[in-house]
Amino acid sequence: MFVDQVTVEVQAGKGGDGMVAFRREKFVPFGGPAGGDGGHGGSVVLYVDEGLRTLMDFRYSRHFKAKPGDNGQPKSMYGRKADNVRLAVPAGTTVYDADTHEELGDLVNPGDELVVAQGGRGGRGNIHFVSPKNTAPEIAENGEPGEHRFITLELKVLADVGLVGFPSVGKSTLLSVVTQAKPKIAAYQFTTLVPNLGMVQLDDGTDFVMADLPGLIEGAHTGVGLGIQFLRHVERTRVILHLVEMDPDNGRDPLTDYHAIRQELASYDETILARPQLVVATKLDLPGAKERFAEFKAALLEEGVSEQDIFAISSITHDGVQPLLQATATALATAPTFALHDTVTPGKYTFTPDNSDLKVSQDEDGTFILSGKKLEKLFKMANLDHDDGVLRFARQLRSLGVDDALREAGAKQGDLVAIDDFTFEFVE
Repeated sequence: MFVDQVTVEVQAGKGGDGMVAFRREKFVPFGGPAGGDGGHGGSVVLYVDEGLRTLMDFRYSRHFKAKPGDNGQPKSMYGRKADNVRLAVPAGTTVYDADTHEELGDLVNPGDELVVAQGGRGGRGNIHFVSPKNTAPEIAENGEPGEHRFITLELKVLADVGLVGFPSVGKSTLLSVVTQAKPKIAAYQFTTLVPNLGMVQLDDGTDFVMADLPGLIEGAHTGVGLGIQFLRHVERTRVILHLVEMDPDNGRDPLTDYHAIRQELASYDETILARPQLVVATKLDLPGAKERFAEFKAALLEEGVSEQDIFAISSITHDGVQPLLQATATALATAPTFALHDTVTPGKYTFTPDNSDLKVSQDEDGTFILSGKKLEKLFKMANLDHDDGVLRFARQLRSLGVDDALREAGAKQGDLVAIDDFTFEFVE
């Protein structure tokens, strides 16, 4: 089964908690603080696996969670860092944030990697909070929460040459003739339901990858037929072979079909028509097909299409196939590589916490509720098991403007204030 788009949930590991500890050995006078840092939580990382061709591995397993880092230890020993969760994806996978639709990265080449959920930083132990005023601090940080998000993986087939055209124009038949691929071939529309890939090898040693893309119809870019599912695969092809059938009995006009497919490609992505494109008339073995091709070719020449870009073939008799492949190889040798829109360089994405503004609300019992990304992160990292840690957290709240925000909201001495599941009294 071919899977080219899937949404998965990723959860990075929480950082380990820092520790409050002191040196108390017999022969270590004034040992002082000795609480180590927590280890970093594991991240979720995508990487390119050249052996994969679809996103099938994600069809039934869609939740991935990295382990947290180990807590800090006495004697200034750091906690162990958690291993990253590494997920293999096929080359050509583009990654988006499922909620914001922001493109996070494009994994195309072997060795490309992308961190999609950053592991939390380990909390600092009390060895970091020593000062001349407090030589024995009972302060430590809890580990930073790991990033959690939903991501969409979208595979765009990597092929040098793409076959496009209406259903049943002979794309699968041509692919089966020039490569070792075995696509399904039948006398009805939409026989091909998934992209098929094959390697073309010429006598001069030239080779290239050809993709048979599922048939397009008018309105494909808006969701008609199967086109909207597979138009994305055309984006990465460098040369396009536009197949138009010459069967006099098919009830369609070749020139109208030609313009309809070009319109669909342009409506999906206007840069697609800037690529080298060869027009391939098919089924020349049928009675009356050659006469129809002569009219079709004359109309194309009038519209400015170069005669060198027009070919006529029969995949049944193999007439014209080799000249077409040689011309395709020549076009491919000089064809530029087209970058995708808004592409993000793999590995450049870094997790940036959302420091949104502090929010104050009040529940039906009169308790003031504090919320905000930065505030909630500070709370989760605050170690409130020791008085020094509580005082430090109070200073952090004051620096965020919590006192002023509560006064503006009408809080008075003794009112209850809640952050997550932690409740305290407001003191002027």
